[in-house]
Amino acid sequence: MQHPHVSAETLTVHAQSPQVAPDEALRLAEAFRIFSQASDELSNAYSDLQNQVARLTEELAVANGALRQQYQEKAALTERLSLLLDALPAGVVVLDDSDCAVQINPAASCLLGGVKVGAGWTAIQAEALQPGDTPGEYLCGERRLAIAVTPLDSAGGRIVLLHDITEAQHLKTQAERHQRLAAMGEMAAQLAHQLRTPLAAALLYAGNLENAALSPAAHAAIAQKTVARLKHIERLIQDMLLFARGEALGREHFAVTDLLVELTQNFEPLVQNSHVRFVVNNESAGAVLMGKRKSLVSALTSLLENALQAVAGREDGCIELSVRREEGSLLLMVEDNGCGMDKVTVSRLFEPFYTTRSDGTGLGLAIARGVVRAHGGSIDVVSSPDAGARFSVSLPCSNS
Repeated sequence: MQHPHVSAETLTVHAQSPQVAPDEALRLAEAFRIFSQASDELSNAYSDLQNQVARLTEELAVANGALRQQYQEKAALTERLSLLLDALPAGVVVLDDSDCAVQINPAASCLLGGVKVGAGWTAIQAEALQPGDTPGEYLCGERRLAIAVTPLDSAGGRIVLLHDITEAQHLKTQAERHQRLAAMGEMAAQLAHQLRTPLAAALLYAGNLENAALSPAAHAAIAQKTVARLKHIERLIQDMLLFARGEALGREHFAVTDLLVELTQNFEPLVQNSHVRFVVNNESAGAVLMGKRKSLVSALTSLLENALQAVAGREDGCIELSVRREEGSLLLMVEDNGCGMDKVTVSRLFEPFYTTRSDGTGLGLAIARGVVRAHGGSIDVVSSPDAGARFSVSLPCSNS
């Protein structure tokens, strides 16, 4: 079959048909350019995204490594703290916000008689602990415990620390006793001198009683002087024994008001004929002490008698006894407007046998300090010449 003859002109016409308008071509070219530009931008954005993903992956790997290391370190720290808690000789009880034990170390379990996790702290206190004679100290069977409670602000619970101070208390008592015995040994020479003077006077008076020529009146006067010297010796020996037994105290609760009533009854007769004004300010607010009331009355009476001696001979003599609560303690102050004391006297005031009075034994204030210390308190004095004196006695309260 033969094909029809096609000329070059015919081919040219067929290739150009159909024709594209010039503005259409421009739009196509512009669209292609925009598409190409968007494709490049998308390619660049994809490349940047890949780089960011790679960088974030590296950072995440580093962060995970740091977190893993921190976790391992905290796990090791937790293990060490757990071992340390188990090895501590002191008892540790961790309480939650409802006061139930959530953690108890072996020492605490042993001290509290095998208490278990989940027990309430109030029940533990009621069953195993009895308040001691000093704030913060408790008796648990034959043991003496010091208990400190610290709040956990972040978790809302508390940590209870229990220290067995039984041996420490025993050693403290022994040390105080040895200190007193050592002081007694040092005072032996002074005691011999103190006893020798009134004893010599008593022997002299007793020898005069053998004189038959004495009148009955002179005989009675010498007998009275003899008895007075013998009573002085007896008082000196009693004070000495009381100083030696200073740590022996009973354990009883008594109201501060009752203490002040007995103290006032003992002291008021001494000031009735002395023209000295005696003032009592009681701001104890129902405070209760634990110890031996008679011993405290005797000690405070010594302070009042010392103040009475200081204001002797003054027309405006005044002695003030004030009592107030102060941060869980009881503060008793004995103030006078008497002659006062110099620094040397103040520094030696509580030394056994030190006295500025010719008829004093020098043991009253030493015994008073021993009684106050035996009750867990302290005694201080502030004084200067012609400015009076203030004795301050601080004692722990057995209730808040």
